[in-house]
Amino acid sequence: MVARPMDIIFDSNSHVTLTTLDLGYSHIGRHGAKYLVDALQNNQTLTTLCLRYNELEAVGTEYIADLLRNNTTLITLDIGDNRIKSQGAKYLADALRTNKTLMVLDVKRNSLEDEGVQHLTDALKINMTLTLLDLRSNRIGIRGAQYVADTLRNNTTLNTLYLAFNQIQDSGARHLAAALQDNKTLTRLDLGHNEIRDQGAQYLGDA
Repeated sequence: MVARPMDIIFDSNSHVTLTTLDLGYSHIGRHGAKYLVDALQNNQTLTTLCLRYNELEAVGTEYIADLLRNNTTLITLDIGDNRIKSQGAKYLADALRTNKTLMVLDVKRNSLEDEGVQHLTDALKINMTLTLLDLRSNRIGIRGAQYVADTLRNNTTLNTLYLAFNQIQDSGARHLAAALQDNKTLTRLDLGHNEIRDQGAQYLGDA
């Protein structure tokens, strides 16, 4: 049997001490994601995994979520630009409910929309380790902003949140501003390019 390249790289007998793996822009696809997860099942050193722009879609994301459920070392996961949509977000959210180590999650440009954001923010009401979440360019509207706001009221670990390049508008800004009055941990919030006008700016300024 011919060994797959990823199996060779991550052979458990080779004493790999890899801590960072960047496979961004490699077009591994959903099948490549499965091979990767199979190869990483026994890895106990990897802390950073970049899978940006790999055409994973929701199916490939499900494999990555399976890895998150069992992994105890991964701290940073970049899965941006993979068209995972709301179903992929649901897979990640389910994994975040049990994962105890991931601190940074980048899911920008994945067409999550409001439904996908709801999945992730619901998980963050339970998850107590994530400190940075990147949701830029995900077609998030006013309803999605409200989901984020509801989570910010109770979450005590998230300190950095990127929401730029969405459609949050003034009404969404009002939801977020109200939540910020209760939140004690968020130190950076990026809301650039969200169609927020003077009224929205006032809401945020008053917060």
